[in-house]
Amino acid sequence: MTAMAEDSAINEPGTPEAETQGAAAFASRQLRAFRDDGPLCVALGRLSRGQLPPLPGAVIAAVITGVLLVAGVGDQNTPALFAPAVALLLTGPASSHPHNGRLDWLVPPIIRAIEYGYLAVLGFAQGVSAPLIYALIAVLAYHHYDTVYRTRQRLWPQDWVFRAGLGWEGRMLVVAFVGLSGLLPFAYAALAAYLGVLFVSESVTTWLRTGRGNGVIVDLEED
Repeated sequence: MTAMAEDSAINEPGTPEAETQGAAAFASRQLRAFRDDGPLCVALGRLSRGQLPPLPGAVIAAVITGVLLVAGVGDQNTPALFAPAVALLLTGPASSHPHNGRLDWLVPPIIRAIEYGYLAVLGFAQGVSAPLIYALIAVLAYHHYDTVYRTRQRLWPQDWVFRAGLGWEGRMLVVAFVGLSGLLPFAYAALAAYLGVLFVSESVTTWLRTGRGNGVIVDLEED
């Protein structure tokens, strides 16, 4: 076989090389869906054109968010209220990266830790009732679990769901902005109600329409 024939065979469907490339593309798409980026992250990612690796920015964002929370979250106008903007600027530009690095699978869990940790610590520190905090985080956990389970069955969430859900950065920014006015309980209640209706209704509709919500997980290697 000539060198040219060998090169063309690499891209033929069914070859080991093609299967490897397909698995890599699937993993990349999965990780980017797990990030749950909103419009702001997507816009910043377009500016960088996928050139920035995602892990360093995510790690630094987690550290800075933790420092700002430890610095004090009990009063209004605290530095912790600016943590979402810092996290967005550090992680947003890398949202368009294929996330194909050896440790890039760590990025979605780090982003989840930033979002959940921020919402929990800020809420408790500023007097939001525990049921409201738990309700909001439970809605987000349901959405993220549904995204993971759905992608394993090749049922990709529509882009509009991530936009309507504001993305992790949008939700944190809304909470921080409202926190400046002292109406944080209202923000938690409104977000929990809105996101609960959005995510649950869209999820149930998708599973009913496809008829695949039977608890059977399709193997990742199957189409």
